[in-house]
Amino acid sequence: MKALVLVPAYNESARIARVLAGIRAAVPQAALLVVDDGSADDTAAVARAAGARVVRLPFNLGAGVAAQTGYKLAVREGYDCVVQLDADGQHEPADIPALLGVIARGEADVAIGSRFLGGSTAYRAGAVRRLGMGLFGLLAWLLTGIRFSDVTSGFRAFSGDVVRFVATEWYPTDYADADVLITLRRAGFRLRDVPVRMYPRAGGRSMHAGLRPVYYVFKMLLSVALAPVRRNGDRAERIVRWRS
Repeated sequence: MKALVLVPAYNESARIARVLAGIRAAVPQAALLVVDDGSADDTAAVARAAGARVVRLPFNLGAGVAAQTGYKLAVREGYDCVVQLDADGQHEPADIPALLGVIARGEADVAIGSRFLGGSTAYRAGAVRRLGMGLFGLLAWLLTGIRFSDVTSGFRAFSGDVVRFVATEWYPTDYADADVLITLRRAGFRLRDVPVRMYPRAGGRSMHAGLRPVYYVFKMLLSVALAPVRRNGDRAERIVRWRS
């Protein structure tokens, strides 16, 4: 497959070089793209020095915009699949081949890296975060009939068909988590959890710091509630169109 590894990044100059080195070691044949979401530090320069292709957004536009920038580039340049992971070092790049393998073998259209499968003990979520994960997982199950083990995972692999789908206008502009999985499932795509490793964040400011969890929960509940009624048109017609 012609694979693209996408790393959205915001103010991660202290960590991104190690992440990129891990990606190169794990999948040396894959193209590597960093989308710098208007960082105020040297994230873009560090990524270029590490050998990554860098697209720099003019200012901070949100994680969804940064990710979709990479999807649009992948569509334009004809990639067969995209693997997305975070720039903060929490995801293990050595697990990328496991996600790619699911896509390459045609076992699913979306491979979701789950930190809660396979017996890994490296990651421990706080009580509030566990509560949020449980709530979003419950909503996703009610709307799709699928029990996702890690509904908020940002470590994912998409087939070419899915990449063309998420490059469209409906994709969320800030936190693209459970609502994306719900929409993809309702559009007819096959989703599968894959065990991966995830580590505690090493320094820096988390996107969930301060009052952000309050906004995150409110936004996600609203987005998940609207997922079933988004104007996506007829499901079969859309799938044929994206796969043609």
